[in-house]
Amino acid sequence: MLHVLEMKKYCLSSLFVFVFLLSVSFSARASGGQVITKELRQWAREAVKEEKALQALQGRNTAAVLYFTNKTGRPELDPVQKGMALMLITDLSTIEGIQVVERARIQALADETGLAVSGLVDLETAPRVGRLLGARWLVGGDILEKEKGGPLGIESNLIDVPAAEMLGGAAAGGSLDELFRMEKDILFRIVELLKIELTPGRRAALKKPCSTSSTALLAFFRGIDASDRGDYEEAARLYENALKDDLDICMAGDALRELKTLGLVAAAKRSSRLLQSLRDSTSLTDRLTPESPVKGAGGPEDTPVPVGIDITFPEQ
Repeated sequence: MLHVLEMKKYCLSSLFVFVFLLSVSFSARASGGQVITKELRQWAREAVKEEKALQALQGRNTAAVLYFTNKTGRPELDPVQKGMALMLITDLSTIEGIQVVERARIQALADETGLAVSGLVDLETAPRVGRLLGARWLVGGDILEKEKGGPLGIESNLIDVPAAEMLGGAAAGGSLDELFRMEKDILFRIVELLKIELTPGRRAALKKPCSTSSTALLAFFRGIDASDRGDYEEAARLYENALKDDLDICMAGDALRELKTLGLVAAAKRSSRLLQSLRDSTSLTDRLTPESPVKGAGGPEDTPVPVGIDITFPEQ
């Protein structure tokens, strides 16, 4: 009898965590997914509290991209740690058959536990991180510089958590101005390691960079970090700088709108300032906010997939 009651308690606990995971997942996507909301912080607390129950809830095809570690000794490259992960998360979330853990969820878990969620993942730490994030696959990486002032190197690896198996590694190199290209090199290697077949249309869509401007990318990544620290005014200013440098940079417009929608910055003031900055730097068109490259404007191959939901694209 006692055994039955314990089993019922375990099942109810597991069900509660599962429902909570779903509710937070949808709310995070609805709000843009970059702000660490109270709901996400509550999820992190519950995930740690019910860690054993979460073991049975791992997503069969769920991937988590952890932050990359800056090992160059150059503090100005610190924003790339979260930025590289964010670009990979955004791209992977558009691929059929993969569910991807939101970056904000990873940040909330790191804040709650102090758990290292950066660098090359190993078989020793992977089980707990994978269990807490509900991920089958973990991606991690390092940012390197073999010689001062030389080209950058990006190294990454992929672990299958339940199998406790290293599936392989990925590497890319180049200058900071080639950051967008290096991210694509890592992305397509991960896709290869996961044995995913891409349609020509999806491959072409994935090749489109978030931005070819390293200045815009770094401003956007710094904005993400400021938002994580709760400095929303600074985050909004940096998002605006990114948009001013590249009006088409992915996600920056959505991140800025999220801050305004959640009431974290003054919407009217921010809109006016951004409009003025665009007038100063570009000819005014009827498009004042960027469109994410993953949103597209064509057929189903260009349809965005919400992070965490598995949607099948019809073959072209």
